[in-house]
Amino acid sequence: QVPLVESGGGSVQAGGSLKLSCAAPGYIFSICGMAWYRQAAGKARELVATIADDGTTTYADSVMGRFTISQISQHNAQRTLYLQLNSLKTEDTAVYYCAARMHAIHCTFNWDAMDFWGNGTLVNISS
Repeated sequence: QVPLVESGGGSVQAGGSLKLSCAAPGYIFSICGMAWYRQAAGKARELVATIADDGTTTYADSVMGRFTISQISQHNAQRTLYLQLNSLKTEDTAVYYCAARMHAIHCTFNWDAMDFWGNGTLVNISS
């Protein structure tokens, strides 16, 4: 069972925009942070952006100024994570994954430290 569900991927031309969404059900509580990762074909997984429960965000240098991570919590405690992708480049082509980390003393975002993951959504950028 995959509790996180990504959507919003697709194919766009370079310079275009996409917005990815990640739905986390309400029974996943005490989240200290969520993150977006991506993995391009033949390359290592990359941490793209993170958002802590206090709203603090971080970005990979490769996407700084072009991508924006955000989240909203709904009345039923369901949380939705977003990633706005602007000024897309061909090198942004990858499968994008969201992940959530349960409460921890040190809320780190190493892939293996995350507690829930999605199946991924493909972003394909053409020149």
